[in-house]
Amino acid sequence: METLSFLFVPLTLLATAVMAASAAIQAHRAEMDPFGATVLAIATAMGGGTLRDLFLGLTPVFWIRDERFLAVAVPIALISFAVATRMSAGNGRRLKALMHLDAIGLALFTLTGVQVALDAGISPILAVVLGCITGTAGGMIRDLLCNMTPSLLKEDLYATLSLIGGALYIVLLGQVDGTLAAGISFAAILLARIVVLNRTPAGDQV
Repeated sequence: METLSFLFVPLTLLATAVMAASAAIQAHRAEMDPFGATVLAIATAMGGGTLRDLFLGLTPVFWIRDERFLAVAVPIALISFAVATRMSAGNGRRLKALMHLDAIGLALFTLTGVQVALDAGISPILAVVLGCITGTAGGMIRDLLCNMTPSLLKEDLYATLSLIGGALYIVLLGQVDGTLAAGISFAAILLARIVVLNRTPAGDQV
């Protein structure tokens, strides 16, 4: 059965770009400078996958083995930071952009995390847990470094959606090919997360 393995690099690069962008926007909201935004973007984009690789004993971790991830994260962070500076404060636009980028990153990193764990021979249940760690840890690191309560600790189903989406992917792998399974699972996580966000009133505090 075809799995998501052959799409690992492009999907992880995309997830890296998305999470780096979300971190750069958050950095501007937290009144950081471009250097701080870049550091935050790297920590956010690499954090979940780094923890996953360390738990699995896959060293050096993914972004050290492949420099393309840093090569994507740094320019995306700087571009996103520059864009964020042009977005007016107080109307919620930056926060909305951040949260939707984060939702995309959550879905992508969850699925790639599950697949890496499966490829390492981990049981499906533990693969779902490691997928959740991959999907949520970066955003948690971003929020903690910005002195904010992580979404993971709020009642907004952040980790729950990651766990459900990862489990759905594994179930679908037994029914359809990996690309379709990934597409369905990605859509399920993203749409569910957007529904949650739209039901949660929030304003831009910067």
